[in-house]
Amino acid sequence: MFSLPNLLTMFRIVVIPLLVAAFYLDSPEMRWASLALFSAAGISDFFDGWLARRWNKVSALGRFLDPIADKLLVASILLMLVAFDRIGPWSVLPALVILCREILVSGLREYLAELRVGMPVTKLAKWKTAVQMIALPLLIVGDAAPAWIPARDLGDVTLWLAAGLTGITGYDYLKAGLRHMAASDAAAGH
Repeated sequence: MFSLPNLLTMFRIVVIPLLVAAFYLDSPEMRWASLALFSAAGISDFFDGWLARRWNKVSALGRFLDPIADKLLVASILLMLVAFDRIGPWSVLPALVILCREILVSGLREYLAELRVGMPVTKLAKWKTAVQMIALPLLIVGDAAPAWIPARDLGDVTLWLAAGLTGITGYDYLKAGLRHMAASDAAAGH
């Protein structure tokens, strides 16, 4: 339970209240501190899985917590960005797409787990995550960025790109999930 990979995963959950508090204590310094915390959380996401595989420390707790930590972190930041008007009004739509896809995929994974069917992460889903991890820090820093970096505009554009990839990967997961559901129904005689 207290292996380094699991601790890195738990770090992503523990950092969420600090990130939320930083929105309420808004200042340029807090935005940069939030960027540092969010970046550390993003880096921990890479290393928890890499270390677990490398050290042969893959655990049930890690497999359970890792996707939850990712979704909680992204959802919290998206909600705070919307609540504190740090994204443009049209960028609420890609934020909504991203949140809805996360809920859809979580539900599919839960259902398919009952069928003993895994849904591995696709390469495109990894690209989607990478683009999100570029968009969100830009939006976190926003107007606190140097004047020559249009962080909010770049963040809005990359959030739309992430939402596009999110839509594609969500559709792919849904299509695969529905195939497994249909096969399960056929096997059960429904």
